[in-house]
Amino acid sequence: MSAHRRLGLAAAAALLPLAVAGCSGLGRSAVGTITYETGHEVEVTVTSPSVKGCHRLAPAGATRIENETLVDVVLYPTRDCRGPSTYVPSNSGNSVVPGTLPWRSYTVVH
Repeated sequence: MSAHRRLGLAAAAALLPLAVAGCSGLGRSAVGTITYETGHEVEVTVTSPSVKGCHRLAPAGATRIENETLVDVVLYPTRDCRGPSTYVPSNSGNSVVPGTLPWRSYTVVH
């Protein structure tokens, strides 16, 4: 193998980790699980949700949540992450106040 080719392979090998690191933020997720109970008393578990965007909960909404991820979440009573919100820190939980609307969506704080 020529010296020029070995140099090219060495340079490519050195740049590959940098290219992968540069793209790694594209699919970032909240490591862990979010478990919630719907208005119909069904338990739903979401594993490592994306840190980007608004996430919808089950159509019946959620009345109780356990945030067992490494990040905090914000819950909303609407399907589009708008309106009054409830902040739920990492590794904690919360329940809706009786007589109030269930949560229908959430965002991840990152």
